[in-house]
Amino acid sequence: MSTSAHPSAGAPAAGSTVTDRLVAANARYAASFGDPGRDARPALGVAVVACMDARLDLHAALGLELGDCHTVRNAGGVVTDDVIRSLTISQRALGTRSVVLIHHTGCGLESLTEEFRHELEMEVGQRPAWAVEAFRDVDQDVRQSMRRVRTSPFLLHTDDVRGFVFDVTTGLLREIDPAADPAAGPATGPAADPAADPA
Repeated sequence: MSTSAHPSAGAPAAGSTVTDRLVAANARYAASFGDPGRDARPALGVAVVACMDARLDLHAALGLELGDCHTVRNAGGVVTDDVIRSLTISQRALGTRSVVLIHHTGCGLESLTEEFRHELEMEVGQRPAWAVEAFRDVDQDVRQSMRRVRTSPFLLHTDDVRGFVFDVTTGLLREIDPAADPAAGPATGPAADPAADPA
């Protein structure tokens, strides 16, 4: 069964896998590749945190070129402890100063609950240490992620943190006003949010 939206062009050859197709594509890419000599430090000094959803083409949507930014992607685009780890390294070791957070409409996390972790525990006999980070209000979840970045003690730069919701039907970003966050105040990181408590 093909995983491509265009079976005639994208389906792996008989007996091969999707990974085989990707490796073959890399060989073609490398054949004409030349070291551009770019610095590892992002040219625009920005880190973008976004959902892993396959419909989000961040570079195209934001007008970015290779080398412009750091991109950190996960399920939901939520700011977790591991995202803070990446942002801390991005800022302290590689010089980024701005953080852009992008959630999107129609996110799969809106259809899940923390019960997902319980179901996994029943299936495999071990409870995941991580939280699902499911949500019902995408705007409020963006605000929560902005708050987690702004209150992290590990980040050097928290003055330029902005959050958006990407509309998967129009391609437009809608900025979220952090001032409308009723929970702003004492949070100190992912563990301070009830939804993030893995217990």
